[in-house]
Amino acid sequence: MYGSDKVSEDAERTAFRKAEKKYKLYYDDSSKSSRKKKQPKQVDLSDVLDFKSILDSYNQNGQLPPGIVAVECGFKSPVFLLENHPGFYFIPGALSMEEQSKWIRESLTSFPQPPNRTNHNAFYGPIDDLFSAVKEKNVLLEEESSIGSLDLGASSCTSNEDAHRWKFYEADIATLRGKTCKSVKASVLLRKLRWCTLGLQFDWSKRNYNVSLPHKKIPDALCQLARRLAAPAMPIGEEFQPEAAIVNYFGLGDTLGGHLDDMEADWSKPIVSISLGCKAIFLLGGKSREDPPLAMFLRSGDAVLMAGEARECFHGVPRIFTDRENAEIASLDLQFSHEDDHFFLEYIRNSRININIRQVF
Repeated sequence: MYGSDKVSEDAERTAFRKAEKKYKLYYDDSSKSSRKKKQPKQVDLSDVLDFKSILDSYNQNGQLPPGIVAVECGFKSPVFLLENHPGFYFIPGALSMEEQSKWIRESLTSFPQPPNRTNHNAFYGPIDDLFSAVKEKNVLLEEESSIGSLDLGASSCTSNEDAHRWKFYEADIATLRGKTCKSVKASVLLRKLRWCTLGLQFDWSKRNYNVSLPHKKIPDALCQLARRLAAPAMPIGEEFQPEAAIVNYFGLGDTLGGHLDDMEADWSKPIVSISLGCKAIFLLGGKSREDPPLAMFLRSGDAVLMAGEARECFHGVPRIFTDRENAEIASLDLQFSHEDDHFFLEYIRNSRININIRQVF
């Protein structure tokens, strides 16, 4: 769960929880002045595995740290394996800058579109064209279904299964009606977007895939990318079949607590995880929360595969870096330098997107 610190005393004492707390974003409260911008507390990152540095060293002199193996799998760079975590694969820089740009755009525009579900569905119902509404500075208003619809200025609408309807309106109309209706800015909704599901829809309340929910297939281009990335972890002679994907959206201070991905039928098939946007710390633990996890950096364009025994390992994301020094997204700045890309750039400068693709059956 994002940013959740509500854990039992036993969980507080586990090795995984200690690592989460070590790298989590905390602010230095030594300054009592409210006028001063809060500064993040310094974190010791010396134990964080940096595959970018490892790749640079390997390319220069062929040397690798103990416990790390490099294999050639047809990518532009080697794939790194961890001897103590069979089934885990790290592919540094797996996506080109053009590919990163493409999937950031898709993650913000087409992926959250109905019938794909998002964390907003439970309260607002399906929301159409959220990113367009952000660009147009629209506001989502709630109104009783019995009241005549005010079509003037409405750019898109949503509905849920209760007696209410929600519609996007231009800001001036929203201001006129704001005193009698609940409202929320589209920009706020985008910042509060935490996940969406592609392909077969995952039922978070029951923790399983609900094949009866309306859905559309994962886009062909994303399927092709997933198959290409999954190849090193696939059993010989088999091809990865992408059937579902979960897109996670991280903002400043967001975390993804330690968990297992155990709802798929065949754990020999990998989960393909793609990182986009700001740099993050990823924790890879063992089969128990008591096992001390290994911390590593994930940068935009990196891909991780988890198959077989690695599927039984607890993992999570305790930290993303949004400051310009550590986020490492200067190349993305150039990709989104066109005036029309302003909203993409504004979003990704302070965010991380993770697309993880699964074979369900």
